[in-house]
Amino acid sequence: MLLIGERINTARDTVRAAVEARDAGAVEAEAIAQRDAGAHYLDVNCGSVTAEEEPELLAWLVRTAQGASGLPLCVDSPNPAALAAGLAAHEGKALVNSISGEEARYATVLPLVKEHGSSVVALGMDDRGIPADGFPAFDVGAALVERLLADGLDVGDVYFDPLVRSLGTNPESIAATLDLMARLGGRFPGLHFVTGLSNVSYGLPERRHINRAFAVLSVANGLDAVILDPLDRVLTALLFASEALAGRDRFSLRYIQAYKEGRLGV
Repeated sequence: MLLIGERINTARDTVRAAVEARDAGAVEAEAIAQRDAGAHYLDVNCGSVTAEEEPELLAWLVRTAQGASGLPLCVDSPNPAALAAGLAAHEGKALVNSISGEEARYATVLPLVKEHGSSVVALGMDDRGIPADGFPAFDVGAALVERLLADGLDVGDVYFDPLVRSLGTNPESIAATLDLMARLGGRFPGLHFVTGLSNVSYGLPERRHINRAFAVLSVANGLDAVILDPLDRVLTALLFASEALAGRDRFSLRYIQAYKEGRLGV
């Protein structure tokens, strides 16, 4: 399971203040805390600033977070200019968040992914928007993955995001999202699946319980990367346990190692 720490995001007031003040110490502390909690990648996002400011700020954020943690980053922006600046500042192989089947997005992001040899998060949508559940979602997702592979990406560098809806407003979509991952995984062996957990619980009380339960169900249907708060020790422990139960951690070796490292205590 690839754990992608979500905390360095200017949607959080403390991070936005740190970025605007160029407070490297605050960003470094967030990066180190997530690394020490077991994150494999750190997502860095400063999309709440202006489009004009974002390229320079995202590059600074990349250098600061990676310099402190030593981890690869998930460079996260809807702004191609900011992605270009962030990737130029990144050392090693990054994960780009994100590309989609939208023509303008695809045309501007794919060259960056190929230029930098990055992996990429692929959002299951196109110019018509987020597709309806069932066969429309499968057809849109399959078309996007096929196009990425035809354009030279390795299937192991594609992390498909099925764009889960809110349980509170669209309860039927949860089972459909799980089915979509299982079906696409069968169609494209080696394809990765990634999700952020916050959308599924939007509008509901005690959201952490919904997020954790959805993560467990998703692992059984192919999820192998999560954008999450790695400081949520209950969630990370459940992910280790889920992978073992799903047969993706033979003899529970990673689960046992996590226990030895003190990462299963809550």
